[in-house]
Amino acid sequence: MAGKVPVGHAAGPFEPSLRQSWQNLAAQPGDDAGLHAFLAADVGGTHARVALVARKAGDGAPELLDYRTYRCADHPHLEDIVRCFCNEAGVRPRDMVLASAGYEHAGMVVNKNLAWPIMPAQMAAALQMDQVSLLNDFEALAYATAHLNEGNTTTLKPAQSHSSAQGPVVIIGPGTGLGAAVRLPGQPSRVLATEAGQMQLAARTGLEQQVLACLDWADSHVPYEAVLCGPGLYRLYVALCALRDRYPALKTSAEISAEALTDTQSLSHEALSLFCGWLGSFAADLALLYGATGGVYLAGGFLSQITAFMRASNLVDRFLDKGVMRPLLNKIPIYVVDHGQLGVIGAASWFLNTRADAARAADPVVPGGRGELQPGK
Repeated sequence: MAGKVPVGHAAGPFEPSLRQSWQNLAAQPGDDAGLHAFLAADVGGTHARVALVARKAGDGAPELLDYRTYRCADHPHLEDIVRCFCNEAGVRPRDMVLASAGYEHAGMVVNKNLAWPIMPAQMAAALQMDQVSLLNDFEALAYATAHLNEGNTTTLKPAQSHSSAQGPVVIIGPGTGLGAAVRLPGQPSRVLATEAGQMQLAARTGLEQQVLACLDWADSHVPYEAVLCGPGLYRLYVALCALRDRYPALKTSAEISAEALTDTQSLSHEALSLFCGWLGSFAADLALLYGATGGVYLAGGFLSQITAFMRASNLVDRFLDKGVMRPLLNKIPIYVVDHGQLGVIGAASWFLNTRADAARAADPVVPGGRGELQPGK
């Protein structure tokens, strides 16, 4: 189809004929395999990323026809963002898949970091859609790792030549919160959503113990998410200021990471170093728990901006510092990926796989029989 938008680019204004063709594609009836265009969205605490997606001819991968990013604070609810996208793109799709942090309970997404409540069933009714499907945001990112290549990854720690590249993959992402998921190998691959960010934070060094004691955290249970996220970096900085009897002059995690990159003697540099050490330990725990011989992927809003800092930090040393498990961990690669469109791509991949599974269940292949599925059947 003419006018498709390559991954990594946003679409501009549409020609009327192209807008109409996409609108027709998004409204095709009778497609059980998920071949018609649909919406995929990745909603975080700060931004909502929305795309119009179709299955790519040939390999069946998701292809972004249009992609836009919105600030959550600028909209009263998610339905408003979806309406804005549909009006701007000139489409009225029947289906939507939504990736969001947190978990679903009683028909609502539960997550303290979201700007507003998300209720998929009510959204579908308000937007006049057939369905709004939901999955965890890092579950979506894990699905997206199947579509990564050297162009959108940076190697932090290479794999040994005899590592199992086809093994499970762990993806970890410090953002507004701390997300993690696991992709299991197979055709199609399957993903386990986790709440690993809520695991108990463990202090390994004397400084970490002191920081933990000074951490601004109300609950007796202090999870890894308390330090391994954007707000967590700020908590580390404030705790260090308290320990060093210094006034916390910086007010945001962005200011802290920026100063850390330019001033090696600053408390910001020390805070980001603590962050990297804890991230290495956390990544190793998950790699061991899930046997992630396929690699560990680090994704997040600012990680791609501090890749050089992470490489120079003790992140990899802390990753390997697991006693007798060091030889196993030494085989596991660590990559940094730019979050960007990956949540949308992963959500779309899950949606297409789910539709394909439904089609196979409706028309199964009988061994030795004639029931082989055809495209669009």
